[in-house]
Amino acid sequence: MSPERPEGEGMAVPGSAGLSRPGLRGREAELERLRALVEAVREGEGGAIALLLGEPGIGKTVLLQETVSIARAHGFVISHGRAEELHELAPLASLASGLLHGDPPLLSSTDFADLAGHHDQRVWLVERLAQLIEERSAGTPVLIAVDDVQWADPLSRFALSVMPTRLLSCPVLWLLTGRNDPELYGQGPRTTTLPLRPLSDTALAELGRDVLGGDVPTEVAELLDGAGGNPFLAAEMLTGIAASGADASEPPERLVLGVRDRLADLRPDTLHFLRIGSVLGRAFSLADAAALCGRPASGLSAEVDEAIAAALLHDDGERLRFRHDLLRQAVYADLAPSVRRALHREAASRLVAAGRSSTDAVPHLLKSAEPGDQEAIGLLGTAATDVIAVMPDLAADLAVRALELVPPHAPMVFDVGERAIVALTRAGRYTQARDTGDTLLARQPPLDVFARLQSVLGDTLWHLDDVHELTRRSTAALAAVTDPTIRARLIARQALARSRGRDLGAARETGERALAEAERSGDREARVLALWGLGEIALNAGDCAAAVEHHTALSVFDTAFLPEEAVARIHMDDFDTVRRLLRTAGGAPLRPAMLIWAQGTLNMGLGRLDDADADLVTAERLEADLHLPGNLVNIRVNRGFLAMLRGDREAAREHLDVVRATVADRPNTGNHATHQYFEAVVADADGDHAAAAELVRSVQRDHPFLRWRLLRPHVVQAVRIALRGGDRNLAEDLAAQAVEHATRNPGVPTAQGVAAHASALANADHELLERSVRILLTGPRPLPLAAASADLGRALLTAGDPAATPALTRAHDIYAQAGADVEADRVRADLERATSRSGRRNGGLRPRPAQGWDALTASERKVARLIAAGHTNRSAAEALVVSPHTVNTHLASIFRKLSVRSRVHLARIALAEGDAGTATGG
Repeated sequence: MSPERPEGEGMAVPGSAGLSRPGLRGREAELERLRALVEAVREGEGGAIALLLGEPGIGKTVLLQETVSIARAHGFVISHGRAEELHELAPLASLASGLLHGDPPLLSSTDFADLAGHHDQRVWLVERLAQLIEERSAGTPVLIAVDDVQWADPLSRFALSVMPTRLLSCPVLWLLTGRNDPELYGQGPRTTTLPLRPLSDTALAELGRDVLGGDVPTEVAELLDGAGGNPFLAAEMLTGIAASGADASEPPERLVLGVRDRLADLRPDTLHFLRIGSVLGRAFSLADAAALCGRPASGLSAEVDEAIAAALLHDDGERLRFRHDLLRQAVYADLAPSVRRALHREAASRLVAAGRSSTDAVPHLLKSAEPGDQEAIGLLGTAATDVIAVMPDLAADLAVRALELVPPHAPMVFDVGERAIVALTRAGRYTQARDTGDTLLARQPPLDVFARLQSVLGDTLWHLDDVHELTRRSTAALAAVTDPTIRARLIARQALARSRGRDLGAARETGERALAEAERSGDREARVLALWGLGEIALNAGDCAAAVEHHTALSVFDTAFLPEEAVARIHMDDFDTVRRLLRTAGGAPLRPAMLIWAQGTLNMGLGRLDDADADLVTAERLEADLHLPGNLVNIRVNRGFLAMLRGDREAAREHLDVVRATVADRPNTGNHATHQYFEAVVADADGDHAAAAELVRSVQRDHPFLRWRLLRPHVVQAVRIALRGGDRNLAEDLAAQAVEHATRNPGVPTAQGVAAHASALANADHELLERSVRILLTGPRPLPLAAASADLGRALLTAGDPAATPALTRAHDIYAQAGADVEADRVRADLERATSRSGRRNGGLRPRPAQGWDALTASERKVARLIAAGHTNRSAAEALVVSPHTVNTHLASIFRKLSVRSRVHLARIALAEGDAGTATGG
């Protein structure tokens, strides 16, 4: 017997229900672990994932089906889907196959139609799907099983990578089978991985007794060893023995020929029919097979009956299906490669002729199309357009394949190539997009085509942050273009590039010309680009009112840019309007990561440090889900600033390490400036004041376009760094910039108050400090007010003025309420001196513990109590007027701090804390 399969492996485990029924021999241990998972989820232990991994025929599907039966007996609602090899272009097909067809179905057709209506928004769609599953699981545990996940369509894979973490606290068990670990799941859910190994000799003997009805003869056992412990192959051999007589003195020829010998017994027409079916996939419709056979469906009844009788196919009422994919592979492998290609190509043509979508035909074209196949080129392009919104990587692959099929000198190469550049850029494959464009340009296209290619490459170069090359190329293309639409787009791209330059006045003129050209041409894309460019230019120039004007016009024209309007209004201190905008956006399928970024920016302005940090964590997670971390540096820098305010130097350095790695991996002008300033803040905190001042100088010198944008909220801090570094000239220059910014924005209290504060520090002017406080008291931002009040209090304290106490008290209370512990402690020390009562505040603020109920932030406690009261993430978000994404971030933090895994456990803790609070008057 085989040495790889130890005797006794697969025996029943102690305490189990005994050996399993036939078909599950040797899988008793795995089944017990799956049964335990089902029971744990049912008992309120939270969500979980089980992965069944192994080669074809090793028993994954049988175990999945048994687990489904166990879960159904335990009252679970079941979604049992299957991924199909040739269905990877149908968005969400792998999940939908189970969600809609359970008894009862997990989702109604109305629910799914609502999802389909927003198929072009991946994050929104998956969040809404998670909400529906969460609501469904509120009173009943749910099992979501997907077989053959290695073939899942990209949108289903995306959903499976996001939803288990999103639904961590819900009673949802995810059961996935695959040939290799799909690595779909996030960090949160407990994951049980069960690699299915070959059956032991004992299990094979039991399987033989099940099929043959008695002991397995020695010669049969020796032949079974040829199955390599694969239960499906072993069962096929045993079926052959049972059919031809196991008592024969010599093993029947059928035994050693296995599955292929069974095919040889079929009539030629049935074998041809099966071969056609194997090309169409494991599951196929009789109508499709009949069309490919060139015969009416009614004329294939004999072939269907024979294939079913031979246990090769079964009929599920809608489609014919190979009983196992190994059977389909055996049939498919018997086809000569040239025959396979021809059949796949014919299948594609017949599917198109029958009115089927490109998503049905394209999988066959990918296996068969040859250069010059114009129908294939067109269908691949159509499919790429259809799926680009939700499966951009797949769209890019399809568009590139279409380009590969175009003969090098065919005129259509430029149109097909343009679509490939767009798809590659959308997928974040910027270098490949640029290289594809340069290859096309090297073929010396006509001038208008040259200009059009440069226009689409403009988006690629913007994402690569190669603004110099973008400027050079757009200028060259403008000299050649005759199409007014392309001209408008090129000028708008040029304006965007110039927003990163030193001459923002010239950039503004270019942007205004771009907008005029866009209006004349009536082109939507050109108008969006022109308004976006003008908004960027205004923000970089520190003209807040103009930025609001342009970004408002842009968001009215295209609601996807609502986050940009919100951020522009935050710079204007128009917080009330921003709240309304974000509330209006609600669950709309806009750019969720940017919406959360805007919410986080607002919360930072409001001094809600805990909420801002949760928003930033959420924004980073959403970007990571999409594998497009374009805002990661800004997110981590701001989280670093928050950590510094709390006095958490270790966390700040962790954020700085991420920023350094990101900037090294993808150099970016704007990211470099932000990174340099963060380095300055950390160096200053570490006592290296000279290095910190030099870093601030480099930001001013090397990145003037970011001067207003970067230093607007940090100019007072930058002045302090300059003064501590002994560079008064730099401090005075920074203060002068702040005054200039205030002059440009007379209606913005923060701009006026911060300018007065910066000038007061640079010039040691106490009266300016008083003016700064008076102005900031009229504004919406507490932290700049606290900083100015603290400096005023210290100045008054030095002068012996008793007015120091109320100023320091105000600063301390604001910092303490915001959670800026390190700043609050600094002010507390000054306040003790002012009152001459050491210990007045009983020492520094008590650090928040890392674990337990007291570790929760105020917002986390609100979320915990709402969830404990039975709210879903969605209803809790509505109650708190935040995003469900943010509620999910709070929940993940709550579960980590409380060391719980489910809503049931959370409810118990929240109830106990509520009782304790009532008992103590808390």
